[in-house]
Amino acid sequence: MKQIDKKVADAYFRERVRLIVIFLIIWFIVSFGVVMFAESFKNMTFNGFPFHYFMGAQGAIVTFILLLFINAKVSDNIDKKYGISEEKNEQLSAGKALDH
Repeated sequence: MKQIDKKVADAYFRERVRLIVIFLIIWFIVSFGVVMFAESFKNMTFNGFPFHYFMGAQGAIVTFILLLFINAKVSDNIDKKYGISEEKNEQLSAGKALDH
């Protein structure tokens, strides 16, 4: 198996950790931020419902599902950027690769 350069691996993981931190911040704001500031959002409406109620009932769930799809797409782009291939990983794990 090929040895990965430490600088490339560090850059890859730095980018992945940055992505995780961004998604955790969005998750925190959607989950707890709207609840903590519900009083200030009581005059805002979304789809006919008070904003804080909508976010608690449906908005947070929709946001989490969108975050999952966005994370998958962005993660695939990061993997391609650093030359990480799913097909190659499957070959290596099955023992079918000649790259030893």
